[in-house]
Amino acid sequence: MPRHERILVDGPDGKIEVFVEEHENPQGIALIAHPHPLFGGTADNKVVTTLARAFRERGCITLRPSFRGVGGSEGEHDHGDAETDDVLAVHAWARARYAAVLTPSGTALPLYLAGFSFGAYVTTRLAKRLAAAGDPARWLVLVGTAAGFVEGARTYDTEAVTADTLVIHGSADQTVRLDNVLAWAQPLEIPVVVIPGADHFFHRRLHLIRDIIQRAWH
Repeated sequence: MPRHERILVDGPDGKIEVFVEEHENPQGIALIAHPHPLFGGTADNKVVTTLARAFRERGCITLRPSFRGVGGSEGEHDHGDAETDDVLAVHAWARARYAAVLTPSGTALPLYLAGFSFGAYVTTRLAKRLAAAGDPARWLVLVGTAAGFVEGARTYDTEAVTADTLVIHGSADQTVRLDNVLAWAQPLEIPVVVIPGADHFFHRRLHLIRDIIQRAWH
């Protein structure tokens, strides 16, 4: 059975709470970011746990950090800036912890990144930083991506991502309009997988997220 742990990782401004679920035969590491902390977002969000389950089904160790000010994580909300530094710290911790766990070819475990809503926005920033540092993610999965103007929150200047990124959105999303995501994806020439009738939280359609990830896995 996978080992479940709650760990406190040293971050730039204090402790970062991380929920770790290991795999008996790890094939990769998946770091999954949760939605906006000022609107109730936590690492236990159902979309986030659905993403984690999908990655574990593919043999990944999953890491679900709590953004600053959520759960056991210290610090104050910083609209994605300091949060990016925090997830970078979680990445560094994971690389150190699992440095001795190698693939059959003798290389370090590949890194997968995923995020939901605000967490997807932060994930695009993390991916850019990691690529510049020489440890690019093998694959990104972004769900309900915060892009453009979001009512009650802010305008998100979401980073460019690689062309093979899996972007999933609901056609009935009233929090982040589908048009916002299409406007972000169009110049990047990234397809967007649209789930008909799905709202922002994918009520009664969470199983479709898992199915889409499994079909698109690479």
